[in-house]
Amino acid sequence: MRRLAAAGLLCVAATTVTGQPASQGQQIATQGTSQGVAACISCHGAKGEGLGAFPRLAGTGQAYLLAQLDAFAGGSRKNPIMQPIAQTLTPAERQAVALYFSQLPAPFVASDSAQPLPSDTSAWLATRGRWAEQVPACAQCHGPGGSGVGTQFPPLAGLPAAYIAEQLQAWKSGSRPPGPLALMVGVAKKLSDAEISAVSAYYEKIAAPDRTAVPKAVPGMRGAAVTPGALNPAAPAQTKGPP
Repeated sequence: MRRLAAAGLLCVAATTVTGQPASQGQQIATQGTSQGVAACISCHGAKGEGLGAFPRLAGTGQAYLLAQLDAFAGGSRKNPIMQPIAQTLTPAERQAVALYFSQLPAPFVASDSAQPLPSDTSAWLATRGRWAEQVPACAQCHGPGGSGVGTQFPPLAGLPAAYIAEQLQAWKSGSRPPGPLALMVGVAKKLSDAEISAVSAYYEKIAAPDRTAVPKAVPGMRGAAVTPGALNPAAPAQTKGPP
């Protein structure tokens, strides 16, 4: 019994020494890694709230964030900024940083238009859909106000319109993996470019924080301002980030 107890204490001690996933995730998010990965907050905001064209991470489900990091690491999701970052992180580090951001509070609370008119394309698609063509309302999966539902359907509220539109166009063209239940490819293919622009703008506006700032150095973070070239010198200049 004493040997078993001692073994148990050793396991606890080892966990304490190596650090809990949440604390490891916080270090990656706020300070980066010794392998050259820049702090996540330098692009995504000090509290993961999103910054400029870079989407929010705070309050997004761990499973969803981890799936995206794994997709970037494996190459099934393309992005010249995020791919080298995800590939440098170990699987344990990707899991830890996904956990950290999932536990941060959402930066705002949004609500949908109460009674949209059919002529309001953006609000109608977001809250009612177009069932004649089997296009469900965005809110049916992503929740009222685009707040996100469960682990597979991320929040949309407050994301940059350009980012949302870019993801919908990627699903429409087949350049982004289909996602949970392979729903998004079918939905995106049934939307026109104008409808994609409209619904993207809707979700940016219903809960839009100040996105006029540009990424800059954060106290306690290693290094200075982060640019796509600094993260990946081979990458072309780009302002659009992942979720």
